[in-house]
Amino acid sequence: MAKAKIITGLDIGSSSIKALLVKKKCGEEDLEVLGCFQEISAGIRRGVVINVSKVAEIISSVLKKAQNESGQKINSVYTNIGGAHLYCTSSHGLVSVSRADQKISEEDIARVLEAAQTFSLPSNKEILEVFPKEFIVDGEGGIKEVLGLQGVRLETEVLVLCGFAPYLKNLTQAVLNSGFQINDLVAAPLASARAVLTPREKELGVALLDIGAGTTGFAAYEEGTLIHTAIFPIGSGHITNDIAICLKTDIDTAERIKLEFGSCLPSKSEKSEKQIRITAEEPLVFSKKMLVEITEARVSEIFDQCQKELKKISRHGLLPAGIVLTGGGARLPKIKELCKKELKLPCRIGLPQGFFPPQEDPSLAAVSGLVLGGADLETERRLFLPERGIGAKLKRIFKIFIP
Repeated sequence: MAKAKIITGLDIGSSSIKALLVKKKCGEEDLEVLGCFQEISAGIRRGVVINVSKVAEIISSVLKKAQNESGQKINSVYTNIGGAHLYCTSSHGLVSVSRADQKISEEDIARVLEAAQTFSLPSNKEILEVFPKEFIVDGEGGIKEVLGLQGVRLETEVLVLCGFAPYLKNLTQAVLNSGFQINDLVAAPLASARAVLTPREKELGVALLDIGAGTTGFAAYEEGTLIHTAIFPIGSGHITNDIAICLKTDIDTAERIKLEFGSCLPSKSEKSEKQIRITAEEPLVFSKKMLVEITEARVSEIFDQCQKELKKISRHGLLPAGIVLTGGGARLPKIKELCKKELKLPCRIGLPQGFFPPQEDPSLAAVSGLVLGGADLETERRLFLPERGIGAKLKRIFKIFIP
């Protein structure tokens, strides 16, 4: 009987660092949750690690707590990378089929993907991952799987995800300094997409918005393939900051007000005033209308950024599966209604799927996607396309450590 596999996801976010431990049992579809642990972040600004030693200290603390409380040994983690320095670009690759019988082999696929990566890139940028959008065999395009097909000329159109090398180095160094190894490094919005989007939505056309504290991740899919991704340097933490400034109160109180009384759209009681008592001090009085105006303005700013990205790929108002909102910011009341109003598309709140017991918190989307992706790798083991595999990706990432 196959031994159950323990998989650990590590979400390094702007407001908190989360670790999720799950057990993958042979023959069972859902992952059993052993525990979720988190601590407040420090040394991270807008999704980017700026203080390696401080972040390493927190990661070590979270994972040691996870080990002690779950009774499981953790050696390595699946982790994410965020920050607005991540960007994607399209590229094209072309090779001749090498075999005498003209059947396309895995080696041909690896070569054409390698050819697609041979483009000019600034010295401080690094390729993180490559996503084939389509393969073209002897001029016939739109092919997703080409292994075993017959042809003379093989081409591919790919989406290449790149990042700022020093930031990649900071993040990987922080995890390694905490005493743990990295199994895989995934862009934050793609991890969230793995947890909350369905295959049908990805086939029809869908956009994910993962609203974190310091950043918002965007990922668009069509015909089952990633077609665009981006990260905006704005998140729900900016709403908290605005409330703190307007009400002249501390950040913790502002966060409490946002979660308890905030809303993205006005209601009948919008003109009413609320009182909140902070320890022995005077009650803090604020207008619900003002709170809605602050929240709506910031969330609309996020949706404006989303609309710009959709226009870049000519998909504004043209995604049948609409927008899926996730991340901690998706818990804001009436955010779904504001999204429909601003983006003119269907909208739903995305919760992580595939766990027992079920995970009902959208803020766990990224860490949930990391362990789901890890479970996929553990199950498959054989990597269909070598250059899309984790080995090749980590080789590229750790190359930045070489002087």
